[in-house]
Amino acid sequence: MTISTPEVPGQFTFVLHSHLPWLANHGRWPVGEEWLYQSWASSYIPLFDVLERLADDGFIDQLTLGITPVLAAQLDDPHCASSMYEWLADWQLRATEAATSNDPDRADAGRREFLDAQRALETFETKWRHGASPLIRRVASSGVAEILGGPLAHPFAPLLEPRLRTFFLREGLHDAHARWGFDPAGIWAPECAFAPGMEAEYARAGVGHFMVDGPTLHGDTALGRPVGDSGVIAYGRDLTVSYRVWSPKSGYPGHAAYRDFHTYDHESGLKRFRVTGRSVPGEEKKPYDPARVDAVIDRHVEDFVGHVRERLIAESERIGRDALVVAAFDTELFGHWWHEGPIWLGRVLRRLPEVGVKVGTLAGATRSGLVGDPVDLPASSWGSGKDWRVWNGPQVQHLVTLNEEVTETALDAVAKLLAGGGERSRVADQIVREALLTVSSDWPFMVSKDTAAQYAVSRAHTHAHATREISDAALRGRDDAAATLAQNWARADNLFPALDARRLHAILTADAEGSIS
Repeated sequence: MTISTPEVPGQFTFVLHSHLPWLANHGRWPVGEEWLYQSWASSYIPLFDVLERLADDGFIDQLTLGITPVLAAQLDDPHCASSMYEWLADWQLRATEAATSNDPDRADAGRREFLDAQRALETFETKWRHGASPLIRRVASSGVAEILGGPLAHPFAPLLEPRLRTFFLREGLHDAHARWGFDPAGIWAPECAFAPGMEAEYARAGVGHFMVDGPTLHGDTALGRPVGDSGVIAYGRDLTVSYRVWSPKSGYPGHAAYRDFHTYDHESGLKRFRVTGRSVPGEEKKPYDPARVDAVIDRHVEDFVGHVRERLIAESERIGRDALVVAAFDTELFGHWWHEGPIWLGRVLRRLPEVGVKVGTLAGATRSGLVGDPVDLPASSWGSGKDWRVWNGPQVQHLVTLNEEVTETALDAVAKLLAGGGERSRVADQIVREALLTVSSDWPFMVSKDTAAQYAVSRAHTHAHATREISDAALRGRDDAAATLAQNWARADNLFPALDARRLHAILTADAEGSIS
């Protein structure tokens, strides 16, 4: 006799935020393109494999997947694709060398990694070699996931000059349509950052919903909430569920059996150790043993599924109607930071319906009416303190000042270079491109969190220098020099080739005339 599990009220939603800053042509190791290729191999390829298998088995509306324009640009970039192929081949070569080691643990790791690299190479050759966009279109059209867009180059929007903020959002949505052939219904606002009034900008751009962190809604995330009278819905991350997975103190990836992210085998470059213990130093880590892992993954699947189920029941009882529970994470957690994460994710998505939990997307939550009364949102983010301190605190005031200066330089140059209208200006385009890379939210984040801070400062100042250098030559009438500078900088930073500074100029002109919309 089969005992059916009673249906749980409401809906559970996974939201994954996929993002890396522009890394192409800006260093390789220890920070630079290597970061892209590691994440591509260990997170993006496995995640799309999970989604394709779910789609093949008839699953729909399994998660909401944010992909930032700057990451999409890299995953479609010919240089990145070619270098990714080389990186995968090098991974396999390193694994081959490790497999011949006299150290039995290193040799075992080498054999495992050889097979992982071989599978990744085969998948990349057959599915990814011509970029990510075909896969994204296929995942979207299958209905297995909702895709979110976002503004160009991941700026911390509340600190951005409003006209530039409008331009970045419009261009990001335009880029999504050009790559994928559809308009995302929602966005992942970079860093979940919000300032009052941004909801009106979202409404004008056609954005239907976006993510905020739980405290922005004062912890009441059981329903989406329209912001003011904009009709744009803010969905909040449920921290009690999200922290079950990713918490500095108790998250699943810290289990002793899982593969350790931080400890490398310096001879091979492979990660062949297990966590062993949260306070165990690297030199004392034990060898990774896959035989220990499978049962642990299953325990963590059951723990998470049970917690989601209980949370949905409790929240539905509390509000007197079907509730929504949203767990949101960086995509790179699954695979890159947490080696076993993609396996766990696939098992969770298959297990949830078996215990009566309805799984859906943010767009599905809107269609199902899991929306409450309008609210006014405070200034907020998902960073430390849930405010803006990571991006405008004392540690990064030099970058805030730099961003303001570069923004003023770029807007002034665009206004003057395009004052007469007419033909497209590749010089103005590159000025805007370098300015948008300067104001990326990644650089102050890396400084505040002391993760490759020197690299971050160098990147910000490199793009600031490019903005100034091209603008100065152009405004002094040194047209040939400006064109040469723009062309040379574009060799490294030619993301968003469709970017047209005339559209920014139109916003500047409309604002001057009081007719911006």
